[in-house]
Amino acid sequence: MILEVGNLDGLFTLILLIMFGPALLFLIVGIILLANQKKKAGKVFMILAGVYLLISLGVCGSMMS
Repeated sequence: MILEVGNLDGLFTLILLIMFGPALLFLIVGIILLANQKKKAGKVFMILAGVYLLISLGVCGSMMS
């Protein structure tokens, strides 16, 4: 007996949201802080965005393959 899972579009969307959501949010906050002359905090958020994106692509990318 073969068990069919069904439609997994919601799960795929959730994984993509977890992969790119926080990194995009950190990037937007970093750009806003850089525009408001808070350069050190803006750079920190840009670095956090890059690190989160790198780690999430590795972890979630391995789950998706």
